[in-house]
Amino acid sequence: MGSGRLNIYQKGGDSLAGRYLLFHLWPITLSEYSEPQYELDAFVQNINASYQPNNKYQKIWENLFSLSGFPDPFFSKDKMYYRLWVKNYQNQLIREDIRDLSHIQKVDQMALLLSLLPTKIGSPISIDNIARDLSVSFESVKKWLELFDTFFLTFNITPWSKKISRAIISRKKIYLMDHAVIDSPGIQFENMVALELFKSINTWNDKGLGNFSLHYIRNKEKLEVDFLVADNNKPLFMVETKLTDDHPSKSLYVFQNKLKIAAIQVINKPGICKYFTNEKNKISVISASTFFSNLP
Repeated sequence: MGSGRLNIYQKGGDSLAGRYLLFHLWPITLSEYSEPQYELDAFVQNINASYQPNNKYQKIWENLFSLSGFPDPFFSKDKMYYRLWVKNYQNQLIREDIRDLSHIQKVDQMALLLSLLPTKIGSPISIDNIARDLSVSFESVKKWLELFDTFFLTFNITPWSKKISRAIISRKKIYLMDHAVIDSPGIQFENMVALELFKSINTWNDKGLGNFSLHYIRNKEKLEVDFLVADNNKPLFMVETKLTDDHPSKSLYVFQNKLKIAAIQVINKPGICKYFTNEKNKISVISASTFFSNLP
């Protein structure tokens, strides 16, 4: 594409509307290395199929966890190189690309915001609180977060609701494209799972397979499941993340009984494939490397 950032804006010239199809490139994910058993339709129908423990892709999963899915650090297999790379990458994006294309003046505060985000992962984001911490306006933080999404530093998910308008105005959760900067193993694991799912649903959309979206789900009793995948806002399946707990969370039982959809708990521990009955349904507890190596 060169300097023509078609997904951001195109200055001058003829309109490109209807003249190109946008296909997204993402950090490397485990599903790219795998040989899925099913095509997408069959996968959705068989998502609670009997998985077999498979450590074939465990080492790749561990390398992604340590080095991120960005090609340079991932293929280097060197944590020291990753640290140098990420510092340079973030600095260039903030102080060159974003500054030049958006004419942002408060570059230092925007860089500080990015440095704070690893501590905000997994919880609904409060722009008011962040603005107060940085001593800047609500609108500035809102604009900077939108720019982070535009430049693929972050992505966000909304709570699922039958009423789409209600989901749009509710507080979003923000995740990082580079999850390896997160210190907490549990939070990093949740972010890594979010990226696997987010990349997959966007690839399905790019291929014209549906109108998929990724959400979290929460009720008034504050029970929550980390991720819900929907097609045209119709729930398809839920995914909960736990670092090592191989017993389903209470939230999975509650929301599965309500929504009548497949429920999976992925854990960051190899060799796990367990199944639990939930009235007429089934909940799967599966190693992340096994589940995502089967994701189309």
